[in-house]
Amino acid sequence: MDQWTKARIQLCGRFVADIDGSRVEGTLPGRLGRVLFAYLVLNRGRPVRGLGAEHLRGRNEIELLLPPAIFVDVEAALEGAHRAESSIAEGRWAQAWGPAGIAYHVATRPFLAGLEAPWIDEWRRRLEEVRLRGLECFAAAGLGLGGPALAQAEERARMLTELAPYRETGHRLLMEALARRGNVAEALRAYEKLRVLLREELGIAPSPTVRGVHQRLLKSAGD
Repeated sequence: MDQWTKARIQLCGRFVADIDGSRVEGTLPGRLGRVLFAYLVLNRGRPVRGLGAEHLRGRNEIELLLPPAIFVDVEAALEGAHRAESSIAEGRWAQAWGPAGIAYHVATRPFLAGLEAPWIDEWRRRLEEVRLRGLECFAAAGLGLGGPALAQAEERARMLTELAPYRETGHRLLMEALARRGNVAEALRAYEKLRVLLREELGIAPSPTVRGVHQRLLKSAGD
């Protein structure tokens, strides 16, 4: 393993396994080989039961041998979402933009397309959440930056309401973005659309946080 210096593994979108400049995905034994390789990458450091193969050590237990310097796209997406949310919480809007983009764009691509396993389904659900978190951070950062970024905040918030209509964060961000852009009436209509959706589909009212934004917008419209 000393001769290896770095590895780049891409599991979302096109499957890529580059170890020290050599592409090895083509040497994996079919679909099962890709499933096993991806599983070992995401669980590296924890030996798994199975059969040995090239770049694997052990007969009863499998351990994938990879260099310490490794980039895995899905891990970068998880880290990006965390970093973006931390920046948002601290009001560092510009610093949230890049990590949010990594989280959103990686998680938007299909994870291990064409391959199936229960653990793959779990990762797909996890990455869908990362995708939504990336969009939330995009929209929140746009609101914080203001100016030309408000248009992007509105766009990302609309995407959120379409991808996850029952996720109130997207509706709240949309209301805020519309109001900041001078479209208070449209922001109030966005709230009404959410209120009706939640009442008719779930039998609940919007959260106190969203209702608070609505009351603030009503007051501003009446001033």
